[in-house]
Amino acid sequence: MADGPRILAVLTVRNEAAFLLEWLAHHKAVGFTDFLVFSNDCTDGTDKMLDRLDQLGWLTHVRNDGPYDKGGIQFTALKMADKTRQVKKADWILPMDVDEFVNIHTGDHTVPALLAALPDATAITLTWRLFGNAGVVRYEDTPVTESFTRCAPEIMYWPWRSAMFKTLYRNDGTYAKLGVHRPRSPDQSRLDKARWFDGQGRLLEDQFKVKRIFNNYGRPNYDLVQLNHYPLGAMESYVLKADRGRAVHSDHMLDMDYWVERNFNTDTDTTISATAPARDHLRSELLKDTKLARLHERAVDWRRTRFLALMEKEPFRALFARLLMTPQSRPISAQAARTLAGFANLGRIKSG
Repeated sequence: MADGPRILAVLTVRNEAAFLLEWLAHHKAVGFTDFLVFSNDCTDGTDKMLDRLDQLGWLTHVRNDGPYDKGGIQFTALKMADKTRQVKKADWILPMDVDEFVNIHTGDHTVPALLAALPDATAITLTWRLFGNAGVVRYEDTPVTESFTRCAPEIMYWPWRSAMFKTLYRNDGTYAKLGVHRPRSPDQSRLDKARWFDGQGRLLEDQFKVKRIFNNYGRPNYDLVQLNHYPLGAMESYVLKADRGRAVHSDHMLDMDYWVERNFNTDTDTTISATAPARDHLRSELLKDTKLARLHERAVDWRRTRFLALMEKEPFRALFARLLMTPQSRPISAQAARTLAGFANLGRIKSG
């Protein structure tokens, strides 16, 4: 790997410390060589954990404390990333979020294997596969990729977001700036030679070189690679996500519309387990650092405490009630009823 390409993942996070070690270990296992991580407004120790990981040489941490431009927090972070040494030295770049996991189906399931399968690629679109909640109520400190294996079908016609992608692109000067879903500021003199491929290995039409952010739906897109997207998690975690707001616009509280458009549980996909042994080994190595282990434990405790605090506020209690009433929660309806009744009583106590 030392003689191979430098493959950079760019990440923006806020209050995600409980999930960070799994995400980092997984992407190290699949072949990313460098990590550039931006944090903002963290109260769960995410920034402290990133500082420690930076000290240990696992990544580069940058605090994104603002002010933020009109594009929002994530856009501001990516503009900062454009100027960094890590971006300038990278051969390939992929911006993504902590609830997204690269899942490669070719060769040894690593990014170099994907690049070998598409040697002429300037850019490869990694299409989301949406993983649903499957009726999981409680947040547990277990790997996301093992806790949530129910997902959307391989072929989708609705919503169009199910065909959205993140772009792994060659940092050869064809594009000058990072973007959330695709690189920006193309060099017009290079576009004729640029070649975009999708996760199925198909050569894409020219419009993808300049503007598309979703692949064609109604057909398979995952033969070589997919991007496992876990936007919901446990119901308790979703309440915390609603409190945090969207990654792009943090002041936009999430509600049931976001949940419904992403909560697909018709199929089962465990293919990401191909790299689980390597991930588990790397995560175990990380947790041998006592400071990291302590920060992780505190982050887990923070999530549980924060959920209870949010249950004292009516908008979040109402959201949790609606989540408990969704069809996927019916197998645990008795537990859901007791949980909801307990929080309703808490609300009466606090308001009294």
